[in-house]
Amino acid sequence: MIFKGRTFKFGDNIDTDNIIPAKYLSITNEIILGSHCMEGIDPEFHRRVVQGDIIIGGSNFGCGSSREQAPLAIKGCGISCVISKSFARIFYRNAFNIGLLLLECPELVEDVNDGDTIQGDIRVGILKNFTSGKEYTANPIPPFILEIINDGGLIPHIMKKIK
Repeated sequence: MIFKGRTFKFGDNIDTDNIIPAKYLSITNEIILGSHCMEGIDPEFHRRVVQGDIIIGGSNFGCGSSREQAPLAIKGCGISCVISKSFARIFYRNAFNIGLLLLECPELVEDVNDGDTIQGDIRVGILKNFTSGKEYTANPIPPFILEIINDGGLIPHIMKKIK
């Protein structure tokens, strides 16, 4: 699986309230949630995202409450991947459950700038910053998690296994 997109860089401790404000938690449609993604930090964020773009986070991305709407909003906005130094554990699990790719790569996070173009090949864990020309190795994702991502999330993955 190869992805490529422009980066939107955020800092440390981006919590789920920043990703999707609580007033939208009754919404389950990921496209509608995506239209409010990062609204508390950058009200125009969703308008600037092009399908396949990438969020870069600092440490503890997705901390706060355990709302599944946070990764749904990111996915619904068109983001293909979130690359961070580290993720809050519940956010990490929720993201994979809905089919959102997360990668940990602290070195890339330190070096990347807002607007850089990144390409990743998750099969080998290599990330390339086309703007700077540098390459990085992301922490590996277990094969069973990659299957869940490729199937679009945990429920589609289970449905595929049942059939």
